[in-house]
Amino acid sequence: MNKSILNIAFIGNYLPRQCGIATFTTSLCESVAAVRPGLSCFAVPITDISEGYDYPDRVRFEIEEKNLESYRRAADFLNSNNPDIVCLQHEYGIFGGEDGIFLLSLIRKLRMPIVTTLHTIMQNPSSRQRRILGEIADRSSFVAVMTEKAVELISSVYNVSQSKIRLIPHGIPDMPFIDPSFYKAQYDLAEKTVLLTFGLLSPNKGIEQVIRALPGIIKVKPETIYIVLGATHPGLIRHEGEAYRLSLQQLAAELHVEKHVLFRNRFVSADELKEFLVMADIYITPYLYEEQITSGTLAYSFGIGNAIVSTPYWHAAELLAEGRGILVPFRSPEAIAEAVIHLASNETERNAMRKNAYLAGREMIWPNVARKYVELFTEARQTYHNQVTLPLGGFFSEEEQNELPRLKLDHIQRLTDDTGMFQHAVYTVPNYNEGYCADDNARALILMVLLAAQADEENPEFDRLAGIYLGLLQFAYNEKSGRFRNFLNFDRTWVDETASEDSHGRVVWALGTCLGKYHNPGFQGTAAKLFEQGLPIVTQFSSPRALAFSIIAIHEYLQRFSGDRLADGIREELSIRLFNLYKKNAHPEWPWFEPYLTYDNAKLSQALILSGSDTGNTEMLEAGMMSLKWLMETQTSPHGHFRPIGSDRVYNRGGEKPLFDQQPLEANSAISACLEAYRISGDMFWRREAQRAFRWYLGGNDLSLFVFDASSGGCHDGLHVDRLNQNEGAESTLAFQIALAEMKEAEKRIILEEPIRSKA
Repeated sequence: MNKSILNIAFIGNYLPRQCGIATFTTSLCESVAAVRPGLSCFAVPITDISEGYDYPDRVRFEIEEKNLESYRRAADFLNSNNPDIVCLQHEYGIFGGEDGIFLLSLIRKLRMPIVTTLHTIMQNPSSRQRRILGEIADRSSFVAVMTEKAVELISSVYNVSQSKIRLIPHGIPDMPFIDPSFYKAQYDLAEKTVLLTFGLLSPNKGIEQVIRALPGIIKVKPETIYIVLGATHPGLIRHEGEAYRLSLQQLAAELHVEKHVLFRNRFVSADELKEFLVMADIYITPYLYEEQITSGTLAYSFGIGNAIVSTPYWHAAELLAEGRGILVPFRSPEAIAEAVIHLASNETERNAMRKNAYLAGREMIWPNVARKYVELFTEARQTYHNQVTLPLGGFFSEEEQNELPRLKLDHIQRLTDDTGMFQHAVYTVPNYNEGYCADDNARALILMVLLAAQADEENPEFDRLAGIYLGLLQFAYNEKSGRFRNFLNFDRTWVDETASEDSHGRVVWALGTCLGKYHNPGFQGTAAKLFEQGLPIVTQFSSPRALAFSIIAIHEYLQRFSGDRLADGIREELSIRLFNLYKKNAHPEWPWFEPYLTYDNAKLSQALILSGSDTGNTEMLEAGMMSLKWLMETQTSPHGHFRPIGSDRVYNRGGEKPLFDQQPLEANSAISACLEAYRISGDMFWRREAQRAFRWYLGGNDLSLFVFDASSGGCHDGLHVDRLNQNEGAESTLAFQIALAEMKEAEKRIILEEPIRSKA
């Protein structure tokens, strides 16, 4: 694998959009391109206005801020162009959705290393803000921050590993050390003491505090001019117009200092900004709040060699420590006046402060900062070959449900005709030659039951499809044998007269789920009759999975018909038999029901967990939990992501673990079992395990590939050692869709109720 850096994509606002992030992203992108000739750099900015911006050629793709689908299209664009690194600029307010949550839809799909620069790190974030930043950090190879305070916060508040954090200062233009008088004459400010604040205007900047300080300053230094350089923030303009600037002008008039305040209401070019910075005798940042981790304007003024007076927000407190500037209390015009008069009256001290700032700022010039980023990009690229996306940082709150993949039934509908669901597909085209199977139609019925139970209103399509699948199961029942058949040809002739025990058990599971959760009275009679006919014969079966499917079926059925003593008795018999299998085969290093692992493994643990909880059998419940925990540990890669037992051979105790071909069914089975374990125990470990298994579908796997196909709503048939199986058959598609439905059902349950504790 070639790990050299040839192509970098920068995500963040971009000039000519007027904001600090745009200036930073543009400067970083151009500086990286300048220090590494031949390196290809392109930008993917976030656009906040319908008319867009006149972006330079460096911009290749625009993201519409408030359009969630635009973020997904951007991910597809980046994956198609395949840059070696994505350099992401993060600020909550520049991305769409609450707290910029739309960004997660982009980064979850990316298939290359991400290096994220964090421009805002809150000390007391909301739960959503914490989750968003936590997931961004999880999905980034490294996060770059600009201050020691930021290192402390991202580590202590967001639990980001120190090994992921890199401290790189805010970049600044490279300017010679020039006396302030050099530019004053051309602005008619010769012999004036020039105070300066620049940046986009907004109320949190505290400009009014300096204006209130001016009467006291002018008494001592009547030649003082205060320049307020910068346009009003575009977002503020859209909502409030120039109300803040007008209030500042009115305040200056009321204090009779309007002749000493010059408003330059425009977004100045980089060259013009340098002139204003050089011309300033004293630079002032009178921000009102401590929680500002980075200030580009402060970095610029410091590095160019200004004497600075500032309130002690986080960045200023760190940068101006040890006499590199003067810190004054928040909202104290008197302290500002005292500091300004002191510096204006002491030229030697002021010049020494300027020189110290300039010398300290040499490491912050853009070429040096760009080289540090290139080194970080290279490190990220070199360590990414074994890196995969990490589990979800936490279950989403109710308003964040759209961040789980949306329900898309296109492929389900494509695989379904008037008879039932075809079992196989060639790519996404139904394979008529393979016909149908009761197995898949049972799974499809379960899916429709789950979707109908979650829907806020009746959906005729769920009923239509459920009727087709239930109809095929009815057709599958063979009255002579008392068993369900499984394989049905396209011409509606049966291949077999008796299905396997596992297939029969799966049909019973679907019928029990239908009776327990579906509220369509038209289907209840058919499902009840088939359930009554198909359940008793399971007591003659020996397959552990058939027993498990049937136990789960009875659990679902008894949620609605708890007084059915026959079903309860069958559950007890099946549970004891499954538990005896566990006790017969389990060893300390192999706490399992069989001396091997094959397929749909977690269903065995799930069945014991449900029965142990429902009947109050503590020993049975603990065995189910122990076996499931061991199984999830066994299905964990060295890098921590979910790695299901491969299906290319049986995994015998003491033998070599098969790593491929990994099947979607195994992830679904693990998710179902872990969600039940969490529902019963309330242990957060099981929530995280369910999330980890679900991530397997969305890139959290050995190849960092999406097994779920967002365009079709289907799911690839497996993960080979070097590629996806491109076919999207019924079993795989239904495994993903059922897993998604169960995740959403768990979300609702977590929001609406406390986890149900075991009777034991």
